[in-house]
Amino acid sequence: MALYAELHRHLGGSVVPRVLWRYFERHSSELISRFADYPEFEEFYTRPRNTLDEYLELHTLVESVQTVETLPYFIYRLLRGAYIFENLAYLELRYTPYLRTPEHLSQSQRIDKMAEIVDVVGRASKISEYPIVTSQILCMHSRLPYEVNKAIVDLAAQSRQYVCAVDIAGGDSYYRDRLKEWIELYEYALSLGINTTGHLYETTAGFYPELLPYLMRIGHGIQIPLLYPELLPDLAKRNQCLEVCPTTYLKTGTLQDIRQLKLVFDRCFNAGVDIAICTDNAGLHNVRLPFEYENLLTYDIINFEQLQACQDAAFRHAFAWPYSQRPASLLNGLLKPQSAQILAMKTN
Repeated sequence: MALYAELHRHLGGSVVPRVLWRYFERHSSELISRFADYPEFEEFYTRPRNTLDEYLELHTLVESVQTVETLPYFIYRLLRGAYIFENLAYLELRYTPYLRTPEHLSQSQRIDKMAEIVDVVGRASKISEYPIVTSQILCMHSRLPYEVNKAIVDLAAQSRQYVCAVDIAGGDSYYRDRLKEWIELYEYALSLGINTTGHLYETTAGFYPELLPYLMRIGHGIQIPLLYPELLPDLAKRNQCLEVCPTTYLKTGTLQDIRQLKLVFDRCFNAGVDIAICTDNAGLHNVRLPFEYENLLTYDIINFEQLQACQDAAFRHAFAWPYSQRPASLLNGLLKPQSAQILAMKTN
């Protein structure tokens, strides 16, 4: 039964270790030649890293094999798992299309190829046997030039049947020197009617209050309630939602203990700031969204009522969810006539 919404999942980090290992075995065995067996590969792929930069290097391993030809293979398996094991009704996949184009091409040729990537991802995501509402978020990247990032915004505007928003990624410690560019690009995106989110305040280096007014949602944002709670009232006024990905902060060394997130949730609930619980990189973590829910409950970071509030917030802030209610409410509506009929049969 599909019930949940996932707002922050990277295409590069969404491939679970077993699927990636099988692909490498069949098509790129040289990439796993240094591993004796699958358990050794899984341990390397999913173990915690010391920093966010070290963690993000793993994305390059997957990006190198996510091409026009192979993306349908990976997306089919991603959606199959999301539907069967995670009960997802809605999924936003984010990635940088430029990084899925052939590296030997010129910059302009790679820009031209990006539209094909978006189209392939969009078509591959429409699977009748796993009916999940899907959409794409295109990520600008801190290590790409302005021309490429602007082309990504333009592509989002031209691909509205598949794309619901733009993002900025690549490590939040690298934005400062080009802050004017990012503001200009977000202003441009908003002028085109494109939804916006962005990786900010994930780490202590991600302090960019100048960018906050341009975002509808905030990717991670946990350092706001932890270190800058005075910003929370403004987030509440702007109806901004934090995309909190619990396991990520342990994998990147950002937090030492998941229980540190209790302060994040407490302060956000008290300030009226919505949180959507997400996985970020379900493959790199070897976890699924229900596990994130269960972990937060197990460590008494949130209670069941707060969990439901976060699940409701995920659908409320979803950029491309086409209904006014979340699936549980729709299902209840369908079941009411059936329940009434059963009650009538019992009383007659």
